Amino acid sequence: MSWGTPVADPPLQVAEGRVAAQSFATPGPVVDPAAGMSASGGDHQLRGRVLEIQRYAVHDGPGIRTVVFLKGCPLRCAWCQNPESLDPRPQIGHVAAPCIQCGACAEVCPRGAIRLTRERGVEIDRAACQRCGSCADECVADAMRRIGRERTVLEVLQSVLRDREFYDRSGGGLTLSGGEPFLQHRFAAGLLREAKRAGLHNVVETCGHFRWHEVEPALRDVDLLYFDLKVIDDAKHRSCTGVGNRRILANARRMASSETPVVFRCPLVPGHTATNENLSDLIHFLRDLGQDLVHLLPYHPFGEGKLARAGSPLRPLGLDPMPAEVAREIASRFEAAGLRAVLGGS
Repeated sequence: MSWGTPVADPPLQVAEGRVAAQSFATPGPVVDPAAGMSASGGDHQLRGRVLEIQRYAVHDGPGIRTVVFLKGCPLRCAWCQNPESLDPRPQIGHVAAPCIQCGACAEVCPRGAIRLTRERGVEIDRAACQRCGSCADECVADAMRRIGRERTVLEVLQSVLRDREFYDRSGGGLTLSGGEPFLQHRFAAGLLREAKRAGLHNVVETCGHFRWHEVEPALRDVDLLYFDLKVIDDAKHRSCTGVGNRRILANARRMASSETPVVFRCPLVPGHTATNENLSDLIHFLRDLGQDLVHLLPYHPFGEGKLARAGSPLRPLGLDPMPAEVAREIASRFEAAGLRAVLGGS
């Protein structure tokens, strides 16, 4: 396989039956800027769909960080660690453990999309659910939950800036993750721009499946980009993720030659990405890009516990976490090829 000059942007691919890339960055209500923040109202008013804001993170870039997870992803990786982030729209989830099966959620649902059964407890008809959130508002046990909310750039940035002292002391900052953060490219660009104006260090975690012309302007506000490389063979990539990888590899080449610092990351999933053939392909591709560093992410089944909660169409792989000795053997293989391999990344 040849990895030469980047090809022109092919048409955007999306896993079959999924929602295509789009922005969701629509004007929202004007909110007074917080003290010390830029007064560029255009960015502050942009609205995006946020899955979660996670504070005090230490595994998503240097220092102590706040990770903003955005909703929506064009890929459907069989091993997805955040399946609740795949759908770009807000969702309703059910967590069985705290549920007291009082039936209040079913009573307030305006579409009759929830029913309570003795055998299975609470069941949600995803086709009928209009995602209004009435059930979550009514649930006293916190078993019915909203998965994602619309927020403005200003609202998100105010939350992120609460921990500025920790960023300053540790060299941390903001990390945008997902899902695929560039699926909401206008919102992501606005948030990165305002964060940079506020003096924050910005990291983005991407699957690489985006339109280059939409994302390139935002890269000036990115201090470090983590770029996932999963499978090099196009047909196998499509089998594992639902889409081909022509666009991803083209963007990887562009990123490697750009001025934005980039670290490529490879998830190690037994039988999927961690095969002899694909590991060789990954090594050759990274060397062709002139890279000397790679982050290897050993598989663990953390995401499988969240599949049913959001009604995900993905199915558990039934794999055990990758043994440490196996991960070290794979890392040694990259090291022998002249690549510094970091297990787990940072």
